Amino acid sequence: MREPVEVDRPDRSAVRIGALVPLTRPGWAEAGRHLLAGLELAVRDANEARGIAGRSLELVVRDTAADPQRAAAAVDELDRLGVAALAGEYHSVVARTAAARADALGVPFLCSSAVLDALTEHPTDWVARLAPPQSRGWQLYADFLLGSGHGRIAVAAQPSVYWASGTRILREYVTARGGSVVELDMAALTPLAVCEKLVECEATVLLLMVGHPDPAVSIVQAVRGDQRLADILIGAPAGQPELADWKALLGSEGAAIPFLRYLPEQLTPLGTRVEEALVERLAQAPSFVAFEGYDTVTVLADMLRTHGVDRRHIAAAWPRVAVEGTRGLIQFSRTPGISVWQWGGTPIQVADRDPAELDRFRILHAS
Repeated sequence: MREPVEVDRPDRSAVRIGALVPLTRPGWAEAGRHLLAGLELAVRDANEARGIAGRSLELVVRDTAADPQRAAAAVDELDRLGVAALAGEYHSVVARTAAARADALGVPFLCSSAVLDALTEHPTDWVARLAPPQSRGWQLYADFLLGSGHGRIAVAAQPSVYWASGTRILREYVTARGGSVVELDMAALTPLAVCEKLVECEATVLLLMVGHPDPAVSIVQAVRGDQRLADILIGAPAGQPELADWKALLGSEGAAIPFLRYLPEQLTPLGTRVEEALVERLAQAPSFVAFEGYDTVTVLADMLRTHGVDRRHIAAAWPRVAVEGTRGLIQFSRTPGISVWQWGGTPIQVADRDPAELDRFRILHAS
């Protein structure tokens, strides 16, 4: 690991944080918009609280567009610009590449949303994460399915490290408890062909492990339109139904589709205030992704005030963090099998959109 290099900043009065956000396709741009809204709001609040030892906090945003190589190039650029730390990213595969590059360059990176257990190939002190590991969240989701009587699970999956990891977690957990998981290869099947496969395998639940909006929306429409599958439960553990474009594209067909979200049953007092401000920024209810963004900058701002802007001092401070965020007290620890500093108290819910009121979410199961 090389020594951090001092680089001239365009504005030496500002402390800069580099933000990695998917803002254009093929990235999930709506998730990126919510993430950025949270990041920006926290920067505003930090500056209203006298910034970092009297210096303003500045966010330097780069669009990853769900492209790992674009993210790696952005990390290189932000390193050259002399950012004190990196924040953000929604897509797990992109965050994994960004984390590897941040580790190699010696730039602290607080990952907001990505959940892959193996975010880096080896243990590192340069990277920490707010979202729970995929194994923890998806096992909770499997508990929900099994507890609801769904032991015959079909998975419609596209080729991806993220989807493959999710399928493996579910298969190991479910089969150990007497259930079964059948994988449907979406590289070879159309949405209508998925319906035929579901009839053949007699699955009681179909999980969407595919991109949004395509082919996720088309699969939901095909299954909902097939009377033979009227009783099948559709699930989306990756969280697609959380955001407003899901409702806009699917209407009532997008209701009653359980998904994972990382919110408590009740926000902290800070969270309640932030929620109101995010509604103004987004002109809609904020998703859990927006709260992840806010908490990311809140943690980094506290670290910068307490430990200064030296990158090595920041990376050494993860185990000493104790920051009240929008969703609870944030502290980092080493978790067995996880290579980065991990918030162990991330709240997890299984929720869905209420068929009787699409803007209302029902909490079906929680950690």
